[in-house]
Amino acid sequence: MKRNIVLILSVLVLLLTSSGSVLAADKTSKYRVYQDDRILLETPDYSTAENYAKQFTSTHVEDISSRKWLWNNYPRYKLYQNGVSSTAWDFTTLEQAIREGSQWGHASVRDLSSGGWVWNNYPQFRLYQGDITLDGWEFTTLQQAMAEARKWGNVHIIDLRNNQWTWDNITDDRKKELRAGTKVYQVYQGKSTLDSWAFSYLEDAVRESLLWGDSSVVRSDKNNQIVFSNKKVYDVYQFSAILNSFVSLDDAIAYASQFDHTNIFKTGSTDNAIWTNYPYYQVFQNDTWISDSSVLPDAVGYALAFSNTSIRLLDDSFKVWDNFRELQFWGWNGSANNDTIRGHVNNTVGLDVVSPTYFSLADASGTLKDTSNKDTVAWLQNQGIRVYPLIDNQFDSGLTTKFLADAQAQTKFIDALVAKGAALGVEGLNVDFESVSAKDRAALTAFMKNLTAAAHAEGLKISIDLPRGSVKWNAQTAYDHEKLGETVDYIITMTYDQNWRTGPSAGSVAGMQWVEEGVKEFLSYGIPRDKLIMGIPFYVREWQIDENGDLVDNRALLMKDLPALIKSKNATQTWDDQYGQYKVEYSQDGNTRVFWLEDEATVKARLAIAKKYDIAGVAAWRLGYDSSDIWKMMIQEK
Repeated sequence: MKRNIVLILSVLVLLLTSSGSVLAADKTSKYRVYQDDRILLETPDYSTAENYAKQFTSTHVEDISSRKWLWNNYPRYKLYQNGVSSTAWDFTTLEQAIREGSQWGHASVRDLSSGGWVWNNYPQFRLYQGDITLDGWEFTTLQQAMAEARKWGNVHIIDLRNNQWTWDNITDDRKKELRAGTKVYQVYQGKSTLDSWAFSYLEDAVRESLLWGDSSVVRSDKNNQIVFSNKKVYDVYQFSAILNSFVSLDDAIAYASQFDHTNIFKTGSTDNAIWTNYPYYQVFQNDTWISDSSVLPDAVGYALAFSNTSIRLLDDSFKVWDNFRELQFWGWNGSANNDTIRGHVNNTVGLDVVSPTYFSLADASGTLKDTSNKDTVAWLQNQGIRVYPLIDNQFDSGLTTKFLADAQAQTKFIDALVAKGAALGVEGLNVDFESVSAKDRAALTAFMKNLTAAAHAEGLKISIDLPRGSVKWNAQTAYDHEKLGETVDYIITMTYDQNWRTGPSAGSVAGMQWVEEGVKEFLSYGIPRDKLIMGIPFYVREWQIDENGDLVDNRALLMKDLPALIKSKNATQTWDDQYGQYKVEYSQDGNTRVFWLEDEATVKARLAIAKKYDIAGVAAWRLGYDSSDIWKMMIQEK
């Protein structure tokens, strides 16, 4: 793909000398709004971020540079029934949680900033008539149980905290009568029993049962149906180890509270903890648990000290935060040839998006030149790579001006292009319209809006390649960065050709400071970071300088060929602070040859810039100029 920016620069020089320059306001996004781990908004203004976040639940505002939490509306209280909850049972205040919890039985409220319960209505008393009870005969207080008991005759109340027979309205005469009956209540300890443990009256059997652990009372005349249990039904675990078991839930809680990371389960089930003091926010590195916290911003602060971390909720492992943001790796082919493209891709590791040169604006009437290959696209996608074919304008300023002045031509071109993209099944399209006249600024923006709308209707995304430029004069070029950033899905900065083929001086194609400043300038237009892709060069420009210090000629060299060239020419390397690269020199034919080295170290440094500004990824110009070793390094930095 030819990178010709000479015409643009020439026009800009004229514009600047005649009209000066006006710097645009810095619109670099400084704050992000997330809903759990999903980005909702980027903005340079904090109040905008907070006000936007308040429209949704489970949101937070982060400072982008530090990822420090500045505001969140995560619920503090959570309601459970028998250890099970839902997102509908998240509450800001304890009063709201209790109001909802009061409508349910076996309910509890947890303050997520601490362990255990802050409220519950688990029953402590149960009403029986004989050995029969009803679902509605559970009560949190003895007074409630007694109020219901007085509606019925021959009933008794069991205190569930200790299984004591604590109250009844059975007369002494009735008790005497029952004790004279058949002995149908048999006490068992585990599977063992004694003849003396047979009773006619249930209260006597209950009192005997309470003398023995792991005991129960059965009806011998009803297939040994259990009518009372004194078994330990609450198990206390610390992590995965059982510590103790209890008859009483209160006793289990009192015991479990002495330790950290404890759960209480009903015996025989470890699916849903009835009670827990586990911190609610669990920190994982990849899929390995490393810590937890009851304060969500504190959990984030801890997790930020590690790579590939996430924070998950205790109940369902739902992820609410992570720092997994991987750089996307894009690469241009500069070719439509099937074998060339496959060779390029086979040389890479971790490539996400590839852009074969498939389409071109053939003429001002909107004819689409198409060199695409559906089989190649299918092969690329089978490798797990998304395909964004490149569309160029032949870098012809006059042709592009005529095309952008003709609405019918644009419609024809857009319809054909989108239809072809959909037929190929590609994920998106990459627009590379260069050497566009500044007077076509509004027309180009309108064209991109129409193309993007048509592409989105077919499920295709749009990316556009833009020259590095300068915030001092980009407002006077064909590229309206702010509006394009609002329109397309990705903007790719062509951050190379700092010193270009027909330029006035020798120098690096992409000095580190120049590249970083370019990223900052693109962000200053308000382009969201997750839309910005930074171009990286896999080539250098070698300059030929005569004995008078004048430029004689230059040529492009491929990065993969540089080690052999340096060795064969016995070239010298000196560090250049201006560009942040090694300057390589050797003599040939009476002239000095000089270039600024591109190698594994410079590619790594460029990846570091992309990560520093948390942008979406990098794009290599171009595939085929690289060695496989470069990709082995890149995948480790991804």
